[in-house]
Amino acid sequence: MGAVASPATRFECVPFLAQEQIVSQPRFAHRRTPPHLARAIAAFLAVSGISAGMAPAQPPAAAADKRPDAGSLLSDFIHYTRTNNTELAEAMGTELLDRNLSNSEFLGLVDASGDPGRFVETAQRAMRIERLEPLAAAMLKSFETGKLERARDPEQIARNISLLTSTDRNRRIAEERLIFAGEYAMPQLLEAFLDGGNVPRQVAVRTVLTGLGHQAVVPLSAALRKVTPVQQEMIAQLLGQIPHRTSLPYLADTAKSTPVPAVRAACERAFDRIAGGQASMADVAGLYRTLAEAYYSERSDLTSFPGEEFQLLWDYDPGAGLVMTAIRTPVFHEAMTMSLAERALTLEGGSGAAQAETLALWVAANLSREIDTPPNYTNPAYPTSGDKARRSAEYFAVAAGPDVAQRVLARALRTNDTPLALKALSAVQRTAGSRSLIADGDGSSPLVLALAFPNRRVQYEAALALAAASPASPFSGSDRVVPILASAVKGAAAQTAVILASDPEAYQGVRAALAKIGYAVLPQARSLNELAGPIAEAPAVDLVVGVGTSADRIPGLIEEVRGTSKTSATPVFILTNPQAYTDVRRRFAGDRTIAIRQTGIGEAAINETVRQLVESASGGPIGQAEADSFASRALTALRDLAVSGNQVLSVGDAALPLIASLPASQGPVKRDVADILSRINQERAQRAVMDAALAASGSERIELLRLVSDSGKRFGNLLEPRQVAKLIELAGQGTDAEATAAASLIGALNLANTELVPLILKGR
Repeated sequence: MGAVASPATRFECVPFLAQEQIVSQPRFAHRRTPPHLARAIAAFLAVSGISAGMAPAQPPAAAADKRPDAGSLLSDFIHYTRTNNTELAEAMGTELLDRNLSNSEFLGLVDASGDPGRFVETAQRAMRIERLEPLAAAMLKSFETGKLERARDPEQIARNISLLTSTDRNRRIAEERLIFAGEYAMPQLLEAFLDGGNVPRQVAVRTVLTGLGHQAVVPLSAALRKVTPVQQEMIAQLLGQIPHRTSLPYLADTAKSTPVPAVRAACERAFDRIAGGQASMADVAGLYRTLAEAYYSERSDLTSFPGEEFQLLWDYDPGAGLVMTAIRTPVFHEAMTMSLAERALTLEGGSGAAQAETLALWVAANLSREIDTPPNYTNPAYPTSGDKARRSAEYFAVAAGPDVAQRVLARALRTNDTPLALKALSAVQRTAGSRSLIADGDGSSPLVLALAFPNRRVQYEAALALAAASPASPFSGSDRVVPILASAVKGAAAQTAVILASDPEAYQGVRAALAKIGYAVLPQARSLNELAGPIAEAPAVDLVVGVGTSADRIPGLIEEVRGTSKTSATPVFILTNPQAYTDVRRRFAGDRTIAIRQTGIGEAAINETVRQLVESASGGPIGQAEADSFASRALTALRDLAVSGNQVLSVGDAALPLIASLPASQGPVKRDVADILSRINQERAQRAVMDAALAASGSERIELLRLVSDSGKRFGNLLEPRQVAKLIELAGQGTDAEATAAASLIGALNLANTELVPLILKGR
């Protein structure tokens, strides 16, 4: 390696500023070092062995050839975090993560440190520091994932099962590791449990299986109906010792279908022990449907691996044993719901006809599966390509008919599920007639209730469906249909946001960011109650932002938003302090309508978060192309109602917004708006079309004058004297085509002779 250099020689390798800090600032605790220098200094120290006030021990050549080892980087990250030297902790953490260690390698690194608990405590402390939070989160995830990977390794599981009959100490360690492995250990555990050739191991495995709790119940239940009668009896007895109601439908199903009295008795005993008299075995399909509903609700106790990317689906093959299939978490609950509902439908069909509510649950889960499927993901439970491809969710939604579609819509409205509501509405529009759209036991229907849903797309689609039905009798909510259609014509692309903040400066900062991406922001307030008036006047509230909200107030704020009819499905964006950020984000991690971020993030980060949140919660803001489509469809619906003279859905209720939109409209849209106004028996409607005609020119003026003529033929002259004067002037001085159109309007209005004679005499 060559001669050891003197301290003076070694410092020549470091820039002058770094030398000064090494000499005067031991461990760099009090001077702010630029990040690139911090990394250079830290790497130099780790390679050279320098600590506070010490001279290095290796020559410059060694420093040039060797990077600090990963163990040193981890140790330094822990040290600098615990001594509040954020900059160097960030440098060490960044360098460590740049090594791209596998999860098992990182786990080995932590284990080699000799104190994994100290690492975990330090990383949790770093999570509360904004600059260190992403680094610490990545390290903790790698550490925990490494532990899981090691525990779930089949060889490790087999080894731990063999240790169950070893010494007491080995047995306790093996039990802990197998329970930590969870469901992943179930194939080997069940095989060992069913193996009567090793009774001591069988007894020990039973203890582990009961300790696994819910994570043992689902795999055991999947096997229950497919094993031999002797094994069925063993599994039923075991399930009876695990007080989790997930097994109830499987026990009831097996008891009903088995011809073996001992199996039936074992299932009945287990069922009674778990149910405690609160459920009956008589309605097996109902038990499956109840469990399917629980999965559809994504209950936390039915999620084996919260926060993980994958969950497990279970089946049993008599030749291969338990078979587990990994499925992405976003579509796991839907897969379980559909599987359980399918079994319920089979049982219901065998005893008569499938119940509409069970079918609606399956259709809702299938639509949700389609909504939640990650991009480019092939769902093993529902392949959509290849030899075993199944049809689209829409196919089944429309095939199920209008009653099921409305039940799905009702479910979506109850759960504030905007994407599901839109898919259900599409099915309703394609399958329902006017009576099934509106009539219900209480005089309403889910479609009518959708008119008040706090999402514009849902409101527009519901109104369009009801308008197309052209109802002959009034119904609760019928007065809302036409105004909603009119609002679609006027401003479907408009976006309204509410910012709840006590600090005016914080309010203005977020307001400026939202304004740049097209939001109209209501005045500052600390609660929704303070904005009751403006919110009531707004067509919809598309976003609620809570700024600087403390951890203890966040649940109350979200409860207020969800408890207000106008915002019950509105996306909520919370900006909170770094101390509360981690806990609060974890609490609401499963809700796609809520986003939590730390205060102080930049404008670009705010806007990107809003974009992702609104996209996830409600399909994103209504773009101009979509707004134009809604406007066109709404105009067609309004014109059809006007032509038909529908007395329930009065187009006259749209007069004011249509009049307001007329001056800004162009081309075919202006003609369509004017056409509808010409069919409304109101002075302001006829006068608005006339003003538009006078302001136009050429062929557009001629077309608008024709529409005023149509209005005059229907309702007589409703124009103001000033407009009549302009009309006569145009008839006398306009081009031939315009003058003829004006003259035609004069005739249609049946003006007095005193108005017409001057025109005749002028032509002499």
